[in-house]
Amino acid sequence: MSLRTTRKRLGAAVVAALAVGAMAVSASPASAKMSDGYVRGYDEFAGDWGDEGELGRELGQTPDVSVSNAVCLWQRILWAEGARKTHQPGSPKFSKSDIDGVFGWDTYYATANLQRQWDIGVDTWVGNETFGRADNQLVKTGGSIDRGETLYLKYNGKEHDFNLRRNTQGIYLFPDANDDWRQAGYNYLSCG
Repeated sequence: MSLRTTRKRLGAAVVAALAVGAMAVSASPASAKMSDGYVRGYDEFAGDWGDEGELGRELGQTPDVSVSNAVCLWQRILWAEGARKTHQPGSPKFSKSDIDGVFGWDTYYATANLQRQWDIGVDTWVGNETFGRADNQLVKTGGSIDRGETLYLKYNGKEHDFNLRRNTQGIYLFPDANDDWRQAGYNYLSCG
């Protein structure tokens, strides 16, 4: 290989590395992943939930996210949207008393029904597409989107609304079934 060819390739590699580095520095993640332990976001709140961990019925996951405060947040959304607990017309809707943090059969079927209502893939899992679709319903009501500041939000559901806040660490807090404030975490249950 000639010296000229080597220089061209080296120059192209340096330019590519600089471009990748610039994109990494300029791209600020909207929220943290499940490994962080919390439903979390930073800066703009739009898209905060689109990269969260998956919630679902399958037991034995590590960590077992089928029982957690993150499930309680999801159940609060099911209640706000008026999701039905079975596929049968006229079946009971998800109620506040169903918010227990356990991704049981009622949550499973209500999730499938809400996915149908939203016209997204029906897989009964609350992953990027489903959780991401839910954060389209968030509206800022006060506070600041700046890091280290508290942001106040409202979830505008089809049948009910509820308030949320993102604290100074970026962690989402929501009212549980008794309207007590809880942190949306994956590794513990305090809202049931």
